[in-house]
Amino acid sequence: MPFHIVLVEPEIPANTGNIARTCAATGTHLHLVRPLGFRTDDATLKRAGLDYWYAVNLTYYDSFAEVKERFKDNRFFFASTRADKRYSDMAYRDGDLFVFGKETKGLPQELLDEHPDTLIRMPMTDKVRSLNLANSAAIVVYEALRQNDFPGLFD
Repeated sequence: MPFHIVLVEPEIPANTGNIARTCAATGTHLHLVRPLGFRTDDATLKRAGLDYWYAVNLTYYDSFAEVKERFKDNRFFFASTRADKRYSDMAYRDGDLFVFGKETKGLPQELLDEHPDTLIRMPMTDKVRSLNLANSAAIVVYEALRQNDFPGLFD
């Protein structure tokens, strides 16, 4: 079972397109939780994903509860600037889901409160509020892949 990236209410099509391209390159499944801040036929979304959309395993959901129900036996890690643990301090395994919130607000506080042991963050200076969503998703999924010796990927 591959890794999974879950985007909860993403707002910027270029970020989602870039994440889709990362998913295509790594065999990571992409899950999008509505409402989305763009149309899925948006030219920006398609341009950012280039011609790799055929290689993306993509699923849409109407709520995060649907994702949790479908993957109730998997582990979830929630990326947040409010987390205390570094993403690189966690031990990831096949089938883990990495959850990211909308670009302007991050994940809802209730999700963070429900999962205090699996909140992760990327270290950064105090000069910025956060990293770009697409960059954050790539950082986390590549760390998980590195820890598992890049299963199914070619050097």
